[in-house]
Amino acid sequence: MNKEEFVALYEKFLDGKCTAEEIDTLQSHHDEEIPFTGDDLLSDPSDTDRLYHILKDKIRNSIPDQQAFVLRGRFKLLKIAAVILVIISAAISFMVLQKPAADRKAVHVVKNKGSKIIPGGNKAYLTTADGSVITLDGLKNGRISLQNGIEVNKINDGLIRYNKAAVVANNGDAVDYHTITIPRGGQYQLVLSDGTKVWMNSASTLKYPVSFAKNERIVRLTGEAYFEVAKDKAKPFKVSVDDLDVKVLGTHFNVMAYKDENAIRTTLLEGSVQLSTGNRQVMLKPGQQGMLSYGATSIDVRGVDAEEAVAWKEGYFVFDNEDIHTIMKRIARWYDVEVVFPQNFKRANFGGTVSRFKDVAQVLKSLELTGSVHFQIKERRIIVMP
Repeated sequence: MNKEEFVALYEKFLDGKCTAEEIDTLQSHHDEEIPFTGDDLLSDPSDTDRLYHILKDKIRNSIPDQQAFVLRGRFKLLKIAAVILVIISAAISFMVLQKPAADRKAVHVVKNKGSKIIPGGNKAYLTTADGSVITLDGLKNGRISLQNGIEVNKINDGLIRYNKAAVVANNGDAVDYHTITIPRGGQYQLVLSDGTKVWMNSASTLKYPVSFAKNERIVRLTGEAYFEVAKDKAKPFKVSVDDLDVKVLGTHFNVMAYKDENAIRTTLLEGSVQLSTGNRQVMLKPGQQGMLSYGATSIDVRGVDAEEAVAWKEGYFVFDNEDIHTIMKRIARWYDVEVVFPQNFKRANFGGTVSRFKDVAQVLKSLELTGSVHFQIKERRIIVMP
C-alpha cells in the first residue's frame, strides 16, 4: 500500500465506512509509509516528542464535528486510538532504524519456525437437555433443534437464536436447559428465547433455560459475557455467578468471572443492576463497576470507563495501565496459548489499544516497543522475558 492509498483508507476509517477487513489491513501496515506531508518531516529523527505531537494533531484535526462524532458512539474513540497506536509504533520503529546499528537494541519477538499463532474466532459447543453435544463452528445455518415449542437456529457463523415456534402449555416446574461452552480461542453470540442478546468471550460457559418459565429468568455464567437484556417487568433477569447474583429488568452490562482472576467484576453500561451476595446488596449506575473479590463478603463499587470493559466484544484489547500478568491472561485465553513467566519476574504495567484479530506476534511486538518486556514463542508457548 502506497502513501496515497494509506491516506485514503485512513480517511475512510475516520468516516466510519471501513469494513472489518479494511480496518485490519490499515492496522497491519506497520512498515508502510506514514501519512506525513512534506512539512511534517523532522530534521532530527530522534525528536520523538515533536513527532508524537504531529501525529496527535493530525488525528485531532481529522475528527469531524464533535457533536456528530459523539453521536456515532464512543467506540470510535477506541478505533482511532488503535490507529494512533499503529502509526506511533511504526514511527518509533522508523526512529530505531535511523540509529546506527551499534546504538540500537532490536525490538522483535523471537519465534521458532512454524510458530505463527492466529487469533481466536467463532467457536462453541452446545449441550442440549438430553446431553447431546453439538459443535457449532462448521455447522450449516438452519434449525439445530426444536424443544418444547422453542426452535433453535444457527443464523450465521457465530450466532444462534431461540425462537418460539409454537405455544406450549407449561404444566409444572420442569424446565429444559441448554449450555453453551466457549473454548479458549473462541467467542460466540446467542439470542435467548425472551430476546435477550448475549456475547460470550473465550473460556466461558452459560447455562440457561430453553424457555423461561414462571416469573423469573435465571442464567448461570462462568467466564465472561456481555448482556443486552430484553425488558420484562413481570420477569426480572438474573445472572448467577458463584456467590454473586446480578439482577436486572432490562439493561446492558458485562460480567467477568474467570476463576484465575482475583474478583468478579460487573460493569454497567445502561440501565441499573442490583448486585447481591449473602445478605449484602448494592445498586450500580451506568459507568460503575461492582467488584466482589473471591472469598470476600462485601462488594466494592467504583467509577470506570464502561466502554473499555466491553472492548473485547468490538474486537480490541484495551490495556489501561494494567499489570503484565493480567494482560497475558487475556492474551492466553484468546489465542489459546500457554504463558510462562520466569521466577521473580519484575512486574510492569502497560496501556494501549490493540486489535484482537492480529497474529499474536504483532500484539506482543506492540508491548515490546516499551522496552520493558520481551517475548519468545515456542510452538504454542509464550515465554515472557525482561
